[in-house]
Formats: sequence, C-alpha cells, structure tokens
Amino acid sequence: MVWETVIGLEIHAQLATRSKIFSGSPTAYGAEPNTQASLVDLGYPGVLPVLNAEAVRMAALFGLAIGATVARRSVFARKNYFYPDLPKGYQISQYELPIVQGGSLLIRLPDGSEKRIGVTRAHLEEDAGKSLHEGLGDATGIDLNRAGTPLLEIVSEPDMRSPAEAAAYMREIHQLVRYLGICDGNMQEGSFRCDANVSVRPQGEAKLGTRTELKNLNSFRFIEKAIEYEVERQIDVLESGGQIVQETRLYDADRNVTRSMRSKEEANDYRYFPDPDLLPLVLSEAFLAEVQAELPELPEAKRRRFVASFGLRDDDVATLTASRELADYFEAVAATAEDPRLAANWVLGELSAALNRDGLEVGASRVPPHALGALLKRIEDGTLSGKLAKDVFEAMWRGEGSADEIIEQRGLKQITDSGAIEALVDEVLAASEAQVQQYRDGNHKVLGYLVGQVMKASGGKANPKQVNELLRRKLG
Repeated sequence: MVWETVIGLEIHAQLATRSKIFSGSPTAYGAEPNTQASLVDLGYPGVLPVLNAEAVRMAALFGLAIGATVARRSVFARKNYFYPDLPKGYQISQYELPIVQGGSLLIRLPDGSEKRIGVTRAHLEEDAGKSLHEGLGDATGIDLNRAGTPLLEIVSEPDMRSPAEAAAYMREIHQLVRYLGICDGNMQEGSFRCDANVSVRPQGEAKLGTRTELKNLNSFRFIEKAIEYEVERQIDVLESGGQIVQETRLYDADRNVTRSMRSKEEANDYRYFPDPDLLPLVLSEAFLAEVQAELPELPEAKRRRFVASFGLRDDDVATLTASRELADYFEAVAATAEDPRLAANWVLGELSAALNRDGLEVGASRVPPHALGALLKRIEDGTLSGKLAKDVFEAMWRGEGSADEIIEQRGLKQITDSGAIEALVDEVLAASEAQVQQYRDGNHKVLGYLVGQVMKASGGKANPKQVNELLRRKLG
C-alpha cells in the first residue's frame, strides 16, 4: 500500500517581553532556580493576574504578518491539569476564542518549489516551570523561573506531507518571529520549540489517520529525523495488522527513536472554562492600526525585492535575508558600494567568515556596513585588487583604521599605470620562454602562471584585468 504522511505543527514561541505575562517577574534566561517567580507565578491564594499589554501587541503583530484575523474580543481560559511544575494546578491559556485566527505562510522547499501552509490559530498562554533531574540523585527539582513566561502557541493546519515540509515551515516561522522582534528564537534556551502531530493514511483517502504527538522538538534537524522515524514506525504497525494509539511520544536523539510518554489527552480532559480573574481581552481599531503601522518588511517580500532590485541569485538572497540584521547590513553596504553583487559576495564571504571565526553576530561586526562599502568602492574604482582588498579588510577587522587610511599607510594602491604594468609583463615574458612557447603551442592554461608571475613581480599591486589583457595581446 502507498501511504501519505499528514503533519501539523504546534510551535511555542517565547515572547520577548521583559516581564511575565501575568506578573512583573523578569524573564531573563540563566537566573538561579526560583529567583524569578513571584507570588502570582507560584499561585498563592489571594493574588490576581494582570495581563502584560506588550505580549498582546506582539501576538497581534504576528497575526497581521500572516494575514490572519486578529480577534477584537478574545478570552483567557483555565486549562486544568496536575503536574509538579504547575503550582496553580491550571495553566492560563486561550481556548475557544484565541487572539489570532486563520492566516497562512508561504514556505520554500529545498528543490526551489513553494507551498502555502495554513495556520489554524495562535493563542497567548503562560509557560509552566521546569523539572530538573541532573545532579539530584533520585530526586527531582522544580525550577519555577519559567512559570508565567509569555508564550504564543502557533497551531498549523495539517497541511504538511513530508518531514522536509515540516522543517521548512518551522524555519519560516522562526525567521518571521525574529524579523518581527517578538521572539529571539533561541532553541537552546527553550525560547522556540515545537510539537509535531503525525499520522499516516492510505494515499487518496480523505479521512485522517490516528495521530501521535511528538513533544518538545527544539532543532530543525531533530524535527525531520523524529518525523521520519515516527512515519516509518506507524506504517510498520499498520502493515503488521496493528493499530496506532493516540499518544504523546518523546524523541530520543541519541538513539534516533520515539518512545511513548503518555496517552494523548482530549480537550475535555482539561476541563477548560473562562478564567474568572481575567476580563475578556478587547482590542480597539486604533490599537490594531498602531500595530499595523509597526509591521516591518517581511522576509518573503524582502527576498522578492532583493532579486528584482539587485539582480541576485535566489540562493544568495535566501542567505542574505535569513535574519533581518544581516539583510539590513547588506542593504547598507550596497547603498555605499555601486555593485550589489560585489556587496553580496563580500557579505556572504569575507564578512561571514570573520563573524563565524570570532563567534559574533552581524550586529557586533567590527567593520560597520558603511566602512565595508567604502572598501568595496576602492575595488570598483581600481585602487585595490580583490586580493589586496582582503588584506585591507583583515586590517580593518583588527581596528587599524578605515580602508583609505590602511591603503595610505601600507602603500597598497593598485598599479594601474599601463606603462609600468607593460614593463613588468615584458620582464616576465623574457624570463619565461618555455611557458610562452607552450602558450603559442595551444596550452592556454599556462596564462595563469604568467599572470601570477606578473602579480608577484608587482607585489600584488598590478591591476589583474590589465595584466591579463596585456599578456593576451603580446602572446597573441
């Protein structure tokens, strides 16, 4: 039998607010356990939650970015369940009336094709605490610093049909929330994580199969590997005459397997009801107009503009727009230099290599974009060769000055005087009789050797284009 995979994702994005969703406790990562939990977070009797307006603004911004309906009226509910890291015995979330309803996102697949994925809803909720096991022997520690941290849970339609599509969708959401500035996207710190609902059905059948939920996937590689394994497991069970059990499963990355965690709850198991401590959330048209005005240029629009305006390749554009900061840096370089393709090559090449080598983000680059643009102008006007420009860039990275200052200090100005270059070419040809004869016998590859000899004789300062032209003319 031919099987079809059906995948839907639930992505939890931690909102980049300075305080929690219902209290003034800070949300900074890495604090000592239980030092960032107030009486509200701990669920003490008599305390009342107060909604963080910034979390609401961020949720609305996301909804507008995906073309969704941002509800003028939404309601917070209590999701009741017992777990040691949930002090109140319930989680404040949204159920029947979420703040974001509908919308979609266009994803780009590795083969260059595109697909639109529907979004069912996105709702605000608070995070739970964290159970700790390492270094505690047989005991379990509870850290409630995360309790009350604001989350936006983004629930997709079951529109994905392969692990690659699921990973592409997750990447697109990750890029979008970072562009919007509503989530830092740090997977290692738990700021961005995903649950995958996976099922299989016979090809051509409309009815969905029984699904399993893969919990807390926090890398693009793991989501693909976990779904691949789970799909194969479900097909093996069904083809062996068994039935799929609706359950929550964990992915073991070390063994590359999924294993059962618990039976999957239904909505009625949580006994949802409107939270009596929180009024319905009502958004005015004026508020939504303010949020709409804050929308930046979104990744897909930026990609299309870069291709149309700068004539860049799709692959280069995809990398340049991977983050808003990198895209802004490139645009600033391109605004100073005249050749956008040269700017793209340097941002993706020398700059990215230097950032990776020193473990820096683009915002912390030691060469500002206008300074890199000024260096590229010296390539464009013939002052520097590409090789010399790399030496100047390294000096700029070390803080030795601007491009022009370093060129002046080191006497690196490119030789463009045709008479001086011709004299060097004549010297090399006179000393390379064997190579000259090889060239004239049809071995044109030897031209590279002759160019290299001229460049060496000039200390790397001769204009390579002029060197090539002179050699070809004299050899021809």
